Amino acid sequence: MHNKTTRIHRLGLAALCVFASLAPGLPTLAATAPSNIAVSATVQATCTTTATSLAFGTYTGAQADATATITVTCTNTTAYSVGLDAGLGTTPAATVTTRHMNGPAAAGLAYTLKSVSQTGSNWGNTPPTDTVAGTGSGSGQPITVYGRVAAGQLVTPGAYADTITATVTY
Repeated sequence: MHNKTTRIHRLGLAALCVFASLAPGLPTLAATAPSNIAVSATVQATCTTTATSLAFGTYTGAQADATATITVTCTNTTAYSVGLDAGLGTTPAATVTTRHMNGPAAAGLAYTLKSVSQTGSNWGNTPPTDTVAGTGSGSGQPITVYGRVAAGQLVTPGAYADTITATVTY
């Protein structure tokens, strides 16, 4: 009798479960309470730069050309321009059109920086007049700097150097 009663209880429980799953509108034991989460972010325009050295090597009085690379990394779609200052040449005072490497000669060793090629436009620091413009992609974008020391400069032998600051405006 005990086995028969257990079987009946099991069958009754199974039937109740089937009935409950087929009967829409019957209350369920679980309940939900939805809630919305507001999600937001602000993407700020940013740019960074790195640069390689511009090394002319040994100047022998003949024209000397060299290049350097400025790599600009800006957030996607960010418009930017890259300017180059006059450097640290002091005698005479350097300008963006005539830069001077300081060294043993009083007048320094003059050189120019161009943005397109050795014969292109002078590269200065007045946007948009003499700077290089671009639009960020989120990846590094290399820009070539073309440098030239003109032939025929009669300067004292020794080491000459300058530092140019590249500024990205965005």
